[in-house]
Amino acid sequence: MANDFFYKKVEAYKKAKALTKQVYALVLLFPSYEQYAMSDQLRRAVVSIPSNIAEGLGRISIKERIHFLEIAYGSLTEVTCQMDIAESLGYITQEELTNFESAAAEVGRLLSGLRKALIEKMNLINKREDDEG
Repeated sequence: MANDFFYKKVEAYKKAKALTKQVYALVLLFPSYEQYAMSDQLRRAVVSIPSNIAEGLGRISIKERIHFLEIAYGSLTEVTCQMDIAESLGYITQEELTNFESAAAEVGRLLSGLRKALIEKMNLINKREDDEG
């Protein structure tokens, strides 16, 4: 396939990957007793964001692509919640949370835009099929 791994060129993927690096750096600030609790959960959830973007964009079906983008968005929400809790517990500063939330909001906007574009494409295809049928 000529487009193998084209997801790497998609802005949502690039920003989600950068967000993953940001969270990994912040998790290093957590206390050692959180190493196998919140830290581990955060790492799994944040890696899920670019992973689901990649998996979704590797699917043929538009419906499946949308589904995986929705999973990525759910993981983004989970990570945002956990980072808010981390700030409440004093693991990260308010400034670090604000910087994270700004980056997370951008990923969310990109995911929403990509999802919207895919829905419009799917609706256009469905309309053509209805018109032909």
